[in-house]
Amino acid sequence: MTFLKMTRRSFLAAVAVSFSFTTPSIAEPVLDSVHFLIPGGAGGGWDGTARGTGEALTKAGLAGTASYENMSGGGGGKAIAYLIENADSNHGTLMVNSTPIVIRSLTGVFPQSFRDLTLVAGTIGDYAALVVSAKSDIKDLKGLVDAFNADPAGTAIGGGSVPGGMDHLVAAMVFQAAGADPVAMKYIPYDGGGQTMAGLLSGEVQAVSTGFSEAVELAKAGEVRIIGVTSPERVDAYADAPTMIEQGNDTTFVNWRGFFAAPGLPADKLAAYQDAIAKMYGTPEWEDVRARNGWVNIHNPGDDFRAFLEGQEKTMGDLMKKLGFL
Repeated sequence: MTFLKMTRRSFLAAVAVSFSFTTPSIAEPVLDSVHFLIPGGAGGGWDGTARGTGEALTKAGLAGTASYENMSGGGGGKAIAYLIENADSNHGTLMVNSTPIVIRSLTGVFPQSFRDLTLVAGTIGDYAALVVSAKSDIKDLKGLVDAFNADPAGTAIGGGSVPGGMDHLVAAMVFQAAGADPVAMKYIPYDGGGQTMAGLLSGEVQAVSTGFSEAVELAKAGEVRIIGVTSPERVDAYADAPTMIEQGNDTTFVNWRGFFAAPGLPADKLAAYQDAIAKMYGTPEWEDVRARNGWVNIHNPGDDFRAFLEGQEKTMGDLMKKLGFL
């Protein structure tokens, strides 16, 4: 399975602890407990994916309890290093990650790669979106591009990833497809989706590049306006949001997200994680979480996950070189 596409003018890549106790609907849980390690701050796509997966596993009775730990730093590198350096004591931990683990390894943001971890499974895809404040004079994608062309330095774009990271690349793809100069973009990085949206609402940036699922609830609440989604068709979770394609911008993109474990994870523990995730897809509890967030179901366990990541690594590396990011 691949989520990569090449077009003439854009490229696509494929981007505190709390506890939950629930009444299981399945007699015997596959997992007694699971601890989710989240490499970024609260409110971001990683955070939502980990907590949504934990919610589905516990409510469906596939896991007895789920706990969550946000560990920001180093573009996700802090959490990866922690998982590797404390491998023996982290056999009960699943770390969520996504396209950035490939991008940031390629760019040297951290020295490790997915090869240094135990690959559990790819689980979902999330479309990307460009978002402005609901109070903004920018009403659509053309308005953003026009504002950028008129004043590149005064039209800052925020994102929850480092410069050259996924949110940056998605915005660059859209601008390039619109005939604007992506190199001239003023990109401001934040730690996770929550801080990114705070920067938007405070006026520090004029638009943000983010995961569609991170923007849906704020859009429904009337706080932000989604001016473009990188889906081929409008997403049912928020059908008011127009696609890039319908606005004449030839950009589509979906960011995978999935789970990794510490190196040296015992085979029986890996099998239990993969079994729980596989069974999760058939539960109404998971469908509630998936539909709420507008995610796309994918399932790449084990070796399939590795093959997918290796393919993405090569394709993205080649394309990033063409755009000057490597």
